[in-house]
Amino acid sequence: MKIFFLVGVLFYTSLMALDIPEDKAILKEFGASVELNSQIIQLSNSSQSVMSLVSGHIEKYYVKVGQKIKEGQKIVLIKSMLISQMTANYIAQKEQLLALEKNSKALQNLYDKGMISLQEVNQQSIQKNELLSTLTALKSQLNTLGINTNKLKEASSHFVLYAHSDGVVSKILQAEHSSVQEDTPIISLVKEQAFYLKSFLPLKYASKAKIGQKTTINLNGKTIVSHVTQILPQVDEKTQRIVLLSSIDEETENLYINSYIASKLYFSDTKKYVAIKKSALSFFNNEWVVFLHKEEKHEEEKHEEADEHEGHGHDEEPVRDEHEGHGHEEDAHDEHKELGADADDDHTGHDEEEEEAAYEVRVVNIITEDDEYVGVEGIHEGEEYISGKSYYVKSMLFKSALGGHGH
Repeated sequence: MKIFFLVGVLFYTSLMALDIPEDKAILKEFGASVELNSQIIQLSNSSQSVMSLVSGHIEKYYVKVGQKIKEGQKIVLIKSMLISQMTANYIAQKEQLLALEKNSKALQNLYDKGMISLQEVNQQSIQKNELLSTLTALKSQLNTLGINTNKLKEASSHFVLYAHSDGVVSKILQAEHSSVQEDTPIISLVKEQAFYLKSFLPLKYASKAKIGQKTTINLNGKTIVSHVTQILPQVDEKTQRIVLLSSIDEETENLYINSYIASKLYFSDTKKYVAIKKSALSFFNNEWVVFLHKEEKHEEEKHEEADEHEGHGHDEEPVRDEHEGHGHEEDAHDEHKELGADADDDHTGHDEEEEEAAYEVRVVNIITEDDEYVGVEGIHEGEEYISGKSYYVKSMLFKSALGGHGH
């Protein structure tokens, strides 16, 4: 008994040193909700293929399946003879243009001195303009392919294909070291924010479903929010349920197309309930409970109990006199000692109980919930409750129960 008492006191002391959070029960509005089965899908216009802009040989991929990429990011390196010819022609014609510009200045000087005719000067100018036009067209083609002609110093057969939008690589369509033609699909890219929930709603809730209502799923401990964008006019043939499409509004990872997941649809109607934080709930003796501090007794109540106890002690005096009158003084004395010892034990147990059982267990009935709070019956608005680390309190009560059993 002393061991249990010592363990209880030590545990209670350590518990008091912990920072156990407390909150007050509040009155909160909850929207009615229903659990649904949903499927992660993508609409047909959310997936697109990235095409090869030139024919050639795939040398290297810079991305892999499932990778999130940004607009302008490298996708693949292609070795192309066409790019080699285009870059070589551009450099050659650019050098030729520089030579013509020098000749034009020289011819202009000769013309000014009357040594050549105007026809010869005009012919040189026409040749220069034709070359400049060809060079401008070639420069435009190379820039369209993502080749910066301002940095082009020598001919190259290497062509890098860049992403033209953000997304996630869903499939690589051509293997490395394979040959491709112009306009051949290279990878399949999924728009990053094009995920939808396809939810199946029972017919009895048909009148409650509205565009814009919130739908949530839980993925790896994170709550992901979506909103209803479409209510399809026909029921699903297999499930005979209404089909809701909800767009997923936030960036997410590890969403797998066509996988099924539990979801929750929140209706617009709201109702007020006494609410506590979800972190306060604990499963104790097969029931949902909340822990609260035991209310301390007022001083007047303590004095009344003390007076009542003393009055009860005076009532026992005739019992001792009766025994003495029958000549059993030693027995009465022994009995009095035993009663006194029992009273001391009771008093010690009472103190132990007061020290160890500083909390009370309150059984609650869960009515509804949202992401953070639950609406419950069994606790009143404004009552203080343990809102976190309830496992410490549960352990203390368990040790207290063991101590009481040992006594």
